[in-house]
This record gives sequence, structure tokens and C-alpha cells, in this order.
Amino acid sequence: MDKKPVFVIHKHFAKNLHYDLRLEKDGVLKSWAVPKEPVNDSSVKRLAIQVADHTLEYGGFSGEIPEGQYGAGKVEIWDTGSYSPVKFEKDEVVFDLSGKRLKGKFCLIKLKRSNPAGKNWLFFKISKKTIDKP
Repeated sequence: MDKKPVFVIHKHFAKNLHYDLRLEKDGVLKSWAVPKEPVNDSSVKRLAIQVADHTLEYGGFSGEIPEGQYGAGKVEIWDTGSYSPVKFEKDEVVFDLSGKRLKGKFCLIKLKRSNPAGKNWLFFKISKKTIDKP
């Protein structure tokens, strides 16, 4: 039986508090910085800014990034678990999270307009109504 890929959300107290969503894919953690706390409410959409991939080992990191280093500040694991990828394409990622806080089907969709270097995405939970549409 194949092992499900992991996800982690770090709460990152850097220059600005944000949450780093990380999804295991192709041996790395694909990563997005989310400026506001992720929620299970399908009516709420969050900006997610794609950032550099991280190593799988970084998924378990919790601690302090020293002053003067990129991302300096406190990092704690806010949520973690496994996920089932539904779609993983260059402009859309759909996945089913099985975390301690977040559960259910979520989506990342790349924004087209006013998108510096193609890094801006929307992150949100897919409502059951959307899933059940014929």
C-alpha cells in the first residue's frame, strides 16, 4: 500500500505573522505563505504566495530561525497530517487534507491578473455543495 504524502502548516512569527502551507510532492515540500490563518470555512478564501520548495526534513521543524537569516523568527507546527492529491497541475492544486485542524477537500488556484511572477494563488476549502454538483 502506498504511503500518503504529508502536509504541514507552520505558524511563522517572522517580520509579519503568516502561515506556511507545505505539501509533499516529488521529494520536496511545495510551499505557499498564507498571510492569514487557514480555516475550515468554505466561504473564506485566503491569498497564498508561492515560495521556494523546502526539504522534506523541514516539515518537522519547530524552533527559532536566528536573526540575520532568511525567515528569522519563531516557527511552530500549526497543523500536520497526510493528504490525498486529487489534481496537481501548474495552475490548480486540489487535495484532501487529513490534519489535526484542517480536514476535507481544499484547493489552490493560481491568480491570473496582477500576479507578480505568477506567485499569487487563492487557497480555500471546497464546499460540499461544490463537490456534489452534477
